[in-house]
Amino acid sequence: MLFAVGLLQLCAGISASGDFHCTLIPGKLKQIDAGAGEVYGVNDGDDIYRWVNNDWIQIPGKLIHVSVGPAGVWGVNKDNVIYKFQDNDWMSVPGFLKQVDAGGDKFLGGVNARNSIYCLRRSCTVSRSSVVHFTPLDGSVKYYSCGPLGCWGVNSANSIYFRHNVKPTSCLGTQWEHVDGSLAMIEVSTDGSVYGVNSAGSVYRRDGISAETPTGTSWTELDFCVTFKHVTYDNGYLWLLDPTGDIYRCEETDLAITQDQAQRSLV
Repeated sequence: MLFAVGLLQLCAGISASGDFHCTLIPGKLKQIDAGAGEVYGVNDGDDIYRWVNNDWIQIPGKLIHVSVGPAGVWGVNKDNVIYKFQDNDWMSVPGFLKQVDAGGDKFLGGVNARNSIYCLRRSCTVSRSSVVHFTPLDGSVKYYSCGPLGCWGVNSANSIYFRHNVKPTSCLGTQWEHVDGSLAMIEVSTDGSVYGVNSAGSVYRRDGISAETPTGTSWTELDFCVTFKHVTYDNGYLWLLDPTGDIYRCEETDLAITQDQAQRSLV
């Protein structure tokens, strides 16, 4: 499955109020994650792919969920067994999770089949040992994602929560704060940007995030005319999956204009 980038620029209906310039990427995925300059995904057959030089390269193994970020590359299989990608191979570690997130400051977060939350502190993620110990958190969420300012989660009722005072050496944090809105899934990027998708397939961005206001101030709906089931963001690119598994890569308009001007100046 080697796919070149589609040249079709989706300017009819798939632009987000001029904020993003979107391209359809050939291939199908059921889950995708971008972080620390890399992009990984898995398809309906649980095959694993990495985005390299504008193409999907298959990685040996089978996973239902994969995550890449400062904590490395992690994933879980259909039996909820947890794996870390190390020395170009998957190493299993103790525990069972249905979803993991490597976006924290070299610490790992995750959720099990009962929506219980766990984290793995930095000393464990950087260790080359397969013997690690997960720390349980209070609360219950179905999706959990971390970034430089803290972690975000959504529960079974699609309510949104932020976990305060999460640190690499103490990844459990101290308290939850309820955040307005309703999302089915949420993702935090390496730079702290937060995006999510609601139950209707609409995509939202959290605005006003800063060190002083880590939960931000408001949600902005991105005006796509189609629905999506999954979103992730890194390095100026928004990656989206629609309900059929089609892959879209959307570049922020300002960044696209800057790059286009730079290319023209070299001609």
